[in-house]
Amino acid sequence: MQHEILINWSPQETRVALIEQGAVQEVIIERALERGLVGNVYLGKVTRVLPGMQSAFVDIGLERAGFLHVADLSPRMTKEEVDANPTLPIERQLHEGQRLVVQVLKDPLGTKGARLTAQVSIAGRFLVYLPKEKHIGVSQKIPPQQREMLRDRLAALADPEAGGFILRTNAEDASDDEWRQDMQYLYRTWAQVQSAALSQGPGQLLYADLNLLQRVLRDLTTEETQRVLVDSQEQLSLLKKFALDYMPSLANKIELHTGERTVFDLYDVDGEIKKALQRRVDLKSGGYLIIDQTEALISIDVNTGGYVGSRNFDETIFKTNLEAALAIARQLRLRNLGGIVVIDFIDMASVAHRDATREALSRQLGKDRVKTQIGAFSPLGLLELTRKRDRESLAQSLSETCEACGGRGMLKTPRTVCYDILREILTEARSFNPQEFRVIAHPRVIEMFLDEERSHLAGLSAFIGKPISLHADQVVSVEHYDIVLR
Repeated sequence: MQHEILINWSPQETRVALIEQGAVQEVIIERALERGLVGNVYLGKVTRVLPGMQSAFVDIGLERAGFLHVADLSPRMTKEEVDANPTLPIERQLHEGQRLVVQVLKDPLGTKGARLTAQVSIAGRFLVYLPKEKHIGVSQKIPPQQREMLRDRLAALADPEAGGFILRTNAEDASDDEWRQDMQYLYRTWAQVQSAALSQGPGQLLYADLNLLQRVLRDLTTEETQRVLVDSQEQLSLLKKFALDYMPSLANKIELHTGERTVFDLYDVDGEIKKALQRRVDLKSGGYLIIDQTEALISIDVNTGGYVGSRNFDETIFKTNLEAALAIARQLRLRNLGGIVVIDFIDMASVAHRDATREALSRQLGKDRVKTQIGAFSPLGLLELTRKRDRESLAQSLSETCEACGGRGMLKTPRTVCYDILREILTEARSFNPQEFRVIAHPRVIEMFLDEERSHLAGLSAFIGKPISLHADQVVSVEHYDIVLR
């Protein structure tokens, strides 16, 4: 299926939209101040070894030292194997002052430092490279009957002395040449890490996982990608350079978006994001969905609404459920909903109608790059499926629990509102020429502008050549604001 990728870039936030058949299917957002450290590789220095806990603290240049357990030292072993082997206690492997290449497994949280591992892994487009292993593995998402054949193919290409690999799910249909290209990229990356470890001091970052734009090129683009449209000349140059180095066939498809309208306006992506934060999804027929996200599962209720299409009541229900199945598959991707999903379709008396509805949903879910598994209709007419969680849902990343309603609803975060305001000011500046822009917003939004977002506000003011003043209003909610042109 042919598709486009739209990239809206600003210093504070990068937003990516995947477009298929003229509709927004996925939205991915990464913010500069909220990007984690997981996957980063550092040259650390052991500051303390704790034999009683079989652990060590390692300084990697952060505020707090990271935590390394003996089970996360090479060679890869389970904790039971480590406990059963008295010749490999941590005090025999590490000592204070020792330099060690480590990778972040979990970000620092509260008073705890980062969780570290010495078992470094680097992800490519099709493969995950394990430079300190000789293991050849295959993703569990790939059907068992194909794993052995894929493992043999990979073993024939890999150099066992150079490390091991894990085959990613999207590698199933890739050619040997594509695997080789990925291997060469990963070999070069690890060589650069080793070289940096020899030339730099402890506490230095040796490797950072690819930024969102590079990951988009690596993970989202295929032969069917028509174009990658980016609205920043700087990012265009960086993406073309990355593509020429690692994905030459893609370089000519990366284009610069120009014009007064933002790149997201081409398909009303902001409108789709706004809709994706709401419970109700209207269907073209007049029916609608109600989507609720809870701690343990996602519930989706299908309703006929005002649809009275056919004189045959069963056909009306069937057509509504078919349309709902297509909409549900899209909403799961757009909202990035993961975990257990329970769908309450409108009751269908016909087994053939149930089977056709399930097949339509399954076919659409097959286009999802995130692994899904779908069950059969239960005796109560419910359909269950699971979708793997790969990151926060769209609502979780853009919203916070509402203090006023005690968690019954969701509001945008002050930072999200700040970025909405910055984008709107930039849009207004292209059409009008006032002496000043005056922002009237909730005190928390104003405080964010005066503190963490001060540099971004000043940068926008300098870019448009106009002053931006701020006024706090206790009456308005966090999401509501006014921009006055003076």
